[in-house]
Amino acid sequence: MAKLEYRLFDEAQGFPVLYSYDAVEKREILMRFACDYFVKERTIYIKTSTAVEADVHVIYVDEADDEQVIDSTLHPLAQQAGIRLELREYKEGTVIYPLVHTYEFKSEEDVLLYLQANYLYLGGREWERSSTEVDEDRKVYVFYGTPTEWKEER
Repeated sequence: MAKLEYRLFDEAQGFPVLYSYDAVEKREILMRFACDYFVKERTIYIKTSTAVEADVHVIYVDEADDEQVIDSTLHPLAQQAGIRLELREYKEGTVIYPLVHTYEFKSEEDVLLYLQANYLYLGGREWERSSTEVDEDRKVYVFYGTPTEWKEER
C-alpha cells in the first residue's frame, strides 16, 4: 500500500493538497496516473503532471474550467466487485458524451491496458482516445473516444 495525494498545481500557494489517501494499492495509483481527468465532489480536475516522492505518489491538477459534471448518478452496479470502465463518445463543443459501452473488469491490469490504449475496437468500430478520467463520484473510469472512419469489413 502507498500514499497518494492530489495537489493543486499552484506554486504561489505551495501546491496545496486537495485530497490525500493513506493506503492505496500501487495498481490503482498506476490507473489514476494514466487518467487525464479526475472527478470528485462534482468538480472536474485536469492532470498537469505526476510525481513520485520518497513516501508519496502525487498527481498535480488544475480545475477544468471548461468542463462540467452532467451526470453524477452512481451506477447501480458500482457497489459490486470489479472495476467499471465506460466508453463514451467525445464530441467537440458539447458537454454531453453519450455512453457507448460499459466494460466490467476483474483486474487493474486489464483496466490499465484500456486506459493507455490509443484505440478501442467495439462492434466493428474503431474509437480513438481523446482523454481518460477517473470519476470518484460515480466509481468509474472513463475512456472518451471519437469514432474513426475505419469499420470492420464483414
